[in-house]
Amino acid sequence: MVASNETPRPPRFLLGQICATPGAIEAMQEAGQAPLELLQRHQRGDWGQVCPEDSQANEQALQDGSRILSVYSLSTGTVVWIITEADRSVTTILLPEEY
Repeated sequence: MVASNETPRPPRFLLGQICATPGAIEAMQEAGQAPLELLQRHQRGDWGQVCPEDSQANEQALQDGSRILSVYSLSTGTVVWIITEADRSVTTILLPEEY
């Protein structure tokens, strides 16, 4: 969440068509968390709990147009991934086991 005295970061890339798997939708509903919150974090470059190597790969992807991955823990502890394809045509929210 952005404090009231901070300016939100602008989107850093396009999401394309947004999709979510049934498992991810169920997990977000159980957690009471809206997909929009996670998508905004992803699009603004808050990659969540990715390892340093994946964070660096995401930053490079903004330059070379490769895939972007974010990892977020929901309030229930369930982990969801958000993947934006290299061509920026589709962004998918899914559970890791659904990959």
